[in-house]
Amino acid sequence: MLNVEIKDNSFRDIVDIDAGIQQVVTGFDFLEGPIYHPAYGSVLFSDIMGNSLYSWHPEHGLSKRRINSYMANGNAYDHQGRFVTCEHATSRLTRTDISNDVYEVLASHYDGKQLNSPNDVVVKRDGTIYFTDPTSGRSAGFGVPREQELDFQGVYKLDPGTQELTLLVDDFSKPNGLCFNKGESLLFVNDTDRQHIRVFDVLADGTLVNGRLFANLKGDLPGVADGMKIDIDENVYSCGPGGIQVFSKDGTALGTIIMPEKTANFVFGDEDHKTLYITASTSLYKIRVKVPGYLTFNG
Repeated sequence: MLNVEIKDNSFRDIVDIDAGIQQVVTGFDFLEGPIYHPAYGSVLFSDIMGNSLYSWHPEHGLSKRRINSYMANGNAYDHQGRFVTCEHATSRLTRTDISNDVYEVLASHYDGKQLNSPNDVVVKRDGTIYFTDPTSGRSAGFGVPREQELDFQGVYKLDPGTQELTLLVDDFSKPNGLCFNKGESLLFVNDTDRQHIRVFDVLADGTLVNGRLFANLKGDLPGVADGMKIDIDENVYSCGPGGIQVFSKDGTALGTIIMPEKTANFVFGDEDHKTLYITASTSLYKIRVKVPGYLTFNG
């Protein structure tokens, strides 16, 4: 059985607490940024302090995809199957074409100053890229120590065609995980320092308005606001104290999946999208859920 904290009985209809947890592979330094490719059936993920990108496939096992990842953190697939990566060591947002391994820099500066350290990233259906930019990658524990050039920690959108970078929000203490609702009319962004999730209305031009509190991430166990996703019923999953906390679409706390290691991120995978692949410190884990995840990239 899973180790869980249940706050609402509907949690039992979402997470399969009888299925247990499986450690898929271990021995890493600090895992982050898992993404799932349905066509390949593989999970791509970052080892930040190991400075590498890996992929894992149920038949082929573990493969090292990039030796020097520039301390990559969050990843996302765009709608051509290229993966977009947040780099802590270089303060860059980059993109790699899987078919030919062509690598390009999408963003590195705002207003003439180097970005802090892009952290997590999502791609909208129209191709617009949204990412958070805290200072985590400028610290010894998660990147390369160096002075901050910007005087804020923001949330941005990038037009992949024009390369225009737009600052959307600049009042976070440490913006981290982010995800859209299914209709992409709402963007959820959590804050590591404040241990809460905010939600914004998304306008037709992709900018954000009406930011408000969605939920607080409560608990005394290790863990902070980090990776975040939704399922097809628009329940919101967010890393937080204890492991992964689950909220209904109206912000009601439903329960927590208690993890054996401090948890940074996760992704829904497998053919039915009912397997949660979880990057937790030194290990990649997987658990089964009852409600399929909502995958923005479907291969």
